[in-house]
Amino acid sequence: MDDRDMDHGHSAAVAWEAGKPLVIEEVEVAPPQKNEVRLKILFTSLCHTDVYFWEAKGQTPLFPRIFGHEAGGIVESVGEGVTDLQPGDHVLPVFTGECKECPHCHSEESNMCDLLRINTDRGVMINDGQSRFSIKGKPIYHFVGTSTFSEYTVTHVGCVAKINPAAPLDKVCVLSCGISTGFGATVNVAKPKKGQSVAIFGLGAVGLAAAEGARVSGASRIIGVDLNPSRFNEAKKFGVTEFVNPKDYDKPVQQVIADMTNGGVDRSVECTGSVQAMISAFECVHDGWGVAVLVGVPNKDDAFKTHPMNLLNERTLKGTFFGNYKPRSDLPSVVEKYMNKELEVEKFITHTVPFSEINKAFDLMLAGESIRCIIRMDG
Repeated sequence: MDDRDMDHGHSAAVAWEAGKPLVIEEVEVAPPQKNEVRLKILFTSLCHTDVYFWEAKGQTPLFPRIFGHEAGGIVESVGEGVTDLQPGDHVLPVFTGECKECPHCHSEESNMCDLLRINTDRGVMINDGQSRFSIKGKPIYHFVGTSTFSEYTVTHVGCVAKINPAAPLDKVCVLSCGISTGFGATVNVAKPKKGQSVAIFGLGAVGLAAAEGARVSGASRIIGVDLNPSRFNEAKKFGVTEFVNPKDYDKPVQQVIADMTNGGVDRSVECTGSVQAMISAFECVHDGWGVAVLVGVPNKDDAFKTHPMNLLNERTLKGTFFGNYKPRSDLPSVVEKYMNKELEVEKFITHTVPFSEINKAFDLMLAGESIRCIIRMDG
């Protein structure tokens, strides 16, 4: 590669090893190759998935790596073959993608692109199996195709949603992952009707976004289920009307909810990844019409069992990935929901830190103090 093509001296927060504080380093960011774009990241936020893979307790560790996948930025340059993006476009990079050509992308029912669906083990670009990041010639690995803890990053064009340039990137950046996941799980998959009851299991960022989806849908009762009662007060802002802490009862929480709702809730959304919560979320919906949606990611050896009569009695169990949104086709309209004041985003953002203090965002999340912490790349 011609040395002039390599951009020198851009800051990135590099994870050199599992669980150790990130280090702000000068990195070279190679130009975008075929079907790739180089983005200038303006705002990024920390999602629990970043923390999970940074700790690398249950995953294949891959270091050194640049984490980050919830962000907003501007296209800096485009590679060969890129036609629907140009420099200056406002975008949200996304951890999954939409090639627009595979059977999944052609299906109205799926957002699970064959080419670009999430791959947490891959640390390189699809095009050539190489990283676009390096320090003194040594490669630094990518994370879920986005690596937004960097002033500049390179992504596949299919993992970039072009959005309304009037939308404030410091707010809508959180729509590129967790908030859309929870919100879409309710509005696209559970689909509560106006006046129905909804139970939300887990009141982290995704669960609160699921509650927001129920609020926007006009649910009459939104029951929040969490083992941590300190989350209950905050959750009221997201439309949650009642709270259940499973630890407060001798009987299974699905029984508690059935007793509260005259036989079960109309819809439930499970956002913890605990198999026990999954069983409860399914078994707490009303027979005849109840729908339960699983969002939380389980541990790899997990399994759950339930009696088949629960299904035969006309309960429905569904799963979802990224709220069933196709990144390029659907995310721009989620941003418009925010612009039209249908969906509130500010209340998810509890903290803001400059890029130089990115490790503070990790501390806040590990302490359970933040819903979303925005990291300002100019600071």
